[in-house]
Amino acid sequence: MHSSARFLIEFGAIILALGLLGRFAARFQFSPIPLYLLAGLAFGEGGLLPLGTSEEFVAIGAEIGVILLLLMLGLEYTASDLVSNLKTQYSAGLVDAALNALPGAAMALLLGWGPVAAVVLAGVTWISSSGVIAKVLGDLGRLGNRETPVILSILVLEDLSMAVYLPIVTALLAGTGLASGSLTLVVALGAAALVLLVAVRYGRHISRFVSSDDPEKLLLVVLGLTLLVAGLAQQLQVSAAVGAFLVGIALSGEAAEGAHSLLSPLRDLFAAVFFVFFGLHTDPASIPPVLLPALALAVVTAGTKIATGYWAARRAGISAKGRWRAGGTLVARGEFSIVIAGLAVTAGIEPSLGPLATAYVLILVIVGPLSARYTEPLATRLTGRRREKGTPVADAEGTANSTAPEPHEVA
Repeated sequence: MHSSARFLIEFGAIILALGLLGRFAARFQFSPIPLYLLAGLAFGEGGLLPLGTSEEFVAIGAEIGVILLLLMLGLEYTASDLVSNLKTQYSAGLVDAALNALPGAAMALLLGWGPVAAVVLAGVTWISSSGVIAKVLGDLGRLGNRETPVILSILVLEDLSMAVYLPIVTALLAGTGLASGSLTLVVALGAAALVLLVAVRYGRHISRFVSSDDPEKLLLVVLGLTLLVAGLAQQLQVSAAVGAFLVGIALSGEAAEGAHSLLSPLRDLFAAVFFVFFGLHTDPASIPPVLLPALALAVVTAGTKIATGYWAARRAGISAKGRWRAGGTLVARGEFSIVIAGLAVTAGIEPSLGPLATAYVLILVIVGPLSARYTEPLATRLTGRRREKGTPVADAEGTANSTAPEPHEVA
């Protein structure tokens, strides 16, 4: 009874603290992710209030949090949306991967962490935070801007790439040989292709089978199906997260909309628990030694994300101001960077990788909203100074020194 009471007190204190931190973040209009990570550092080993009996339950909650994050991500898109984006925006996805994954891989190799850690850190620096970016777009009133579809297309391609990337990372972290690792990847890609094919051809029938007018039955069926598929995927050494993502893609229409509204509170709860759990496994004393590499990596990859967005928006015919807004909006890293780093921390491949990822995400999840807001005004001011000095500057239509309003600009 004593341990049970202690568990309730500890877990209740965590949930209460998360709720208060979330309210604090909402009041000042920024992402609560850095506060959740800091809470995990406070409750972990070396922190102010180390946990005791509730840590194992928090670990299970964190795993559910990852599954729900990927499920909700899959619910955002239909299979046809993903196929369409893959056909039309694949070049932007390739540029995004090259510019933002390579700095992470290079940093891991420079630090002497080896090729497996390089693949993991490449994913950490590659994937932008869909959750933070979506919130920023809404807060800034940019959902109707012409550059917003370009931003969303890049995010969709990053999300889709998770179905390929996560199985590769899982196989590498498991230390499997080339043959078994290749088999794992083939199984994952085959499952993804099969789900996409079934979702395109029979998505309506699947959604009709799952759909229910009773919210309770819909919640139980979708949640049970997701956990079942995630468990089977993990049993096949693919990834529970990939399994959940594919379930989300397979659902569409009323079933997807109903599941999204029902599961959103659960996702937010367990995702917050996941960030706390990641912080629990990071000793605060281990962050200062990696703070300088994390800061350098943040500066470099903030620049490469801005370049990615600028290039993709320019390719889509967006005006110069819209290009800078697109680039600045993509800077934020968050949930999926921590998910990827969490896999490596669990596998224990490199003790410093977790602290580096924590510091990196803390920096960019704070800088990201600021970058989204101020990159375009700053770039406009700098180019304006260049015009004053007589330096030719190309506008949205490719002419020099034009002072006319940009025809594609959206207020």
